[in-house]
Amino acid sequence: MSGALKIAGVCGFAAPIVALTFILAAIASWPQFSWVNNALSDLGVQSGATAWLFNSGLVVSGVLFAVFAAGLFRLVGKRAVGRVGAAILFLACVALILIGVFNENFRPTHYYVSVAFFVLMPISLLVLTVGFWLEGQRRLSALTLVVAVVAAAVWILQFLFNYVANVAVPEFVSGFAAALWTEAVSYRMLKEASHGTND
Repeated sequence: MSGALKIAGVCGFAAPIVALTFILAAIASWPQFSWVNNALSDLGVQSGATAWLFNSGLVVSGVLFAVFAAGLFRLVGKRAVGRVGAAILFLACVALILIGVFNENFRPTHYYVSVAFFVLMPISLLVLTVGFWLEGQRRLSALTLVVAVVAAAVWILQFLFNYVANVAVPEFVSGFAAALWTEAVSYRMLKEASHGTND
């Protein structure tokens, strides 16, 4: 068990680094990109290295995130609520992979998988908040709740007030919050694995 948890933790640490590196490299390779007027997915249909960087980054990081999400099944204990949260997060990871596979040229598939990712991710965190709380992991529960609220709030505010012309900002803020959470939980996984337990 500790070996599987260690693999999940390592993948969890690597996933946000891969995602952010490739996304920022894609942005740097396309000078016309605007945080206000573009969606991040616009990067996935540009010529040259931009599309390759963005799409491959999502696929690779999505696979790493999926391994991390699978490891959550060991971290959240045996209660159904925690396992449901981990399962929803795993589905969000699959959606992330599909965003990279089906870029904006694949309409309406791209829209559906993008919405699935940004909806399933905060929902999974809310469910995991309850799971961690019931397992007595109060700090982790509180952190998960804060990240879930941030990830959802940027989208709710966008729909209510349209504070930016396009969605790159809420996409990045939501994803970055989830990335920070993943790093924290991955540290917990590696700590548990080093003690040879998943209690």
